[in-house]
Amino acid sequence: MNFVQELKWRGMIQDMTPGTEEQLQKEMTTIYLGIDPTADSLHIGHLVGVMMLRHFQRSGHKPIALIGGATGMIGDPSGKSKERVLIDEERLRHNQEALKKQLARFLDFESDAPNAAILVNNYDWMKEFSFLDFIRNVGKMITVNYMMSKDSVKRRLSGEAGTDGMSFTEFTYQLLQGYDYVHLNESHGCKLQLGGADQWGNITTGTEMIRKMSGNEVFALTCPLITKADGKKFGKTEQGNIWLDKRYTTPYRFYQFWLNVSDADADKYIKIFTSLDKEEIDSLIAQHAEAPHLRILQKRLAQEVTVMVHGEDEYSKAVDASNILFGNSTSDALRSLDEDTLLAVFDGVPRFEVERSVIEQGVKAVELTTDHAAVFPSKGEMRKLVQGGGVSVNKEKLAAFDQTITTENLLNDKYILVQKGKKNYYLLIVK
Repeated sequence: MNFVQELKWRGMIQDMTPGTEEQLQKEMTTIYLGIDPTADSLHIGHLVGVMMLRHFQRSGHKPIALIGGATGMIGDPSGKSKERVLIDEERLRHNQEALKKQLARFLDFESDAPNAAILVNNYDWMKEFSFLDFIRNVGKMITVNYMMSKDSVKRRLSGEAGTDGMSFTEFTYQLLQGYDYVHLNESHGCKLQLGGADQWGNITTGTEMIRKMSGNEVFALTCPLITKADGKKFGKTEQGNIWLDKRYTTPYRFYQFWLNVSDADADKYIKIFTSLDKEEIDSLIAQHAEAPHLRILQKRLAQEVTVMVHGEDEYSKAVDASNILFGNSTSDALRSLDEDTLLAVFDGVPRFEVERSVIEQGVKAVELTTDHAAVFPSKGEMRKLVQGGGVSVNKEKLAAFDQTITTENLLNDKYILVQKGKKNYYLLIVK
């Protein structure tokens, strides 16, 4: 598989140094991508770079995932208006282990194949570097004029877009990242660095340092920064980032994110965030165009990415959870949801708190939904709707308005779901 051609049709190449494609066609090449370790989970903004590494390995080349322990302690000024909060080594090591587990879902680290992936941390070679050694051996390789010419530096120094200047610490960032490339070129024969479009300046600083220090020929390739069709930042929601760790973003919410993207975004994202081949993606796009209301692209996109990140079981649970809200699901399906997924599914529906003693004593449904939780404005309206078969508790139709509700009706020992008609849900929280 031709890596550059693969990325081109997927819309994943922004800039590339001359000779890159020829180098990749000539031999198995080692490549690296830096990953910020300031959290113990990747979010979907990281997925673009990770998918590039995945395609690279599938093309027969050798990927290195670099955890930016040293650079993460400083903070990359690219695209930032403020200096980031620094992290300590203990947190750094914890984050590194968590990120490796996630990356192993995308990359082969364990096999004995010659192109098995490697995980490295630049803190391991930077921590013993004295300041004097660094400025003598590395700092002299790049002029201040060269560093000042980078867009990321110019924006910060000019005070553009509400920026507040740049510390010396941040100014040295491109030297540190450049030296990573030098080190990996020397120790692993790495000849290509990947990154987002905002990393072009940092990456080319590395290629310049290698040229001066060893004369070796190395290359750079960046992908576009991914945005939504409306120009807004990709991956951000009202709840914040979409994380790959289910502690921070439930698989259901993760699945829903991809399911709810626009048609234009689905067309773009299915090329970037899946490993489906061109023929299959073209077929899906054609099918979607014939019947957009069926959301064929979004469903397949959501399936592929959710399975890749969380596995088949979590994907199936996410689909089942979606059917609870939007389809004809059963009480058993509702009871199978864990608490986080239940709350995610019914996020935004009206909620009422009910005293646990009320449920423990047993309470008539009509009293529960009027006196203790204002689901209905009156007992008469509640009775009338029950008689018409229009009221359900935990996805089971109420046979009688005075049916007794007890602790046996609780979901996760804490919740009761009341449904009025087809679309109106109410979540009772028992405390």
